[in-house]
Amino acid sequence: MTGFELLLLKLSGRASPLALAIALWALALVGAVVGWWEPQWRWGVYLVFTLLAVWGFTHWTRAVRERYIRESAFPQILKRRLRDAYPSVTPKDCDMAERGLRQFFLACLRSRGSYVAMPSRAVDAMWSAFTHNTTVYQNWCRDALGFVPAYAPAVVLGKKEHHNDGLRRAWYWACKDEAIAPRMPSRLPLLFALDAKLAIPDGFHYLPGTLASGQKPKPGSTDAHHYGTSFCDTSYSGRATDFGGCESHGGKNTDNDSHGDSDGDGDGGGDGGGGD
Repeated sequence: MTGFELLLLKLSGRASPLALAIALWALALVGAVVGWWEPQWRWGVYLVFTLLAVWGFTHWTRAVRERYIRESAFPQILKRRLRDAYPSVTPKDCDMAERGLRQFFLACLRSRGSYVAMPSRAVDAMWSAFTHNTTVYQNWCRDALGFVPAYAPAVVLGKKEHHNDGLRRAWYWACKDEAIAPRMPSRLPLLFALDAKLAIPDGFHYLPGTLASGQKPKPGSTDAHHYGTSFCDTSYSGRATDFGGCESHGGKNTDNDSHGDSDGDGDGGGDGGGGD
């Protein structure tokens, strides 16, 4: 990533291009009203150019942010805290969990500020450690996301609509990251497979599809498997039909390519969670 791109991230994380454009045009209109300058027909051309520039800059910034999330270095203490919480994990396991954390932050970026729940105990341990270094965490999030997600512990599908929709967003975008069909998954994305892969003792374990018997895990249960297909199950509260609004905001036709370098597979399991 170039120095210019890093500068772009820092500036865009602290000042919205749209807000800046609105402020400049507001100043221009005020100046015309009070007589500082005369409106001209060229202003229409400038307005169109401004709109196109803001649109292009916004999309370019998002692409740069996605690359930053995938490539930027995390503090090494995150892996140490994961091993402190779960001594059985290996250095290779820590690398896998770090990729899961990157996938979670990609879901946050693509959800455009909407709440995204944390679906993995292993990744949760790393995220929690990251937030404890407040300054580093806030600066990284502003560069990578343009906002700072508040930490919330991992949860599973249950009675709370807010949690359920947050998990649906995490599921939808993690699937899109690995070219998995969210409604009919043949395997699990890494973020939802990690806890089973790493044999996390109190982890949330997922399977791609539902039980043949149609039985469901008890809400909030950590000792049973959970299922990827449950995220479009309308018997759980929230917006199951469009994955917490992901498809309503254009996600259905975007990000269909696989950017993921994760190890999610059909026999994995990790169950969803995130807090308020």
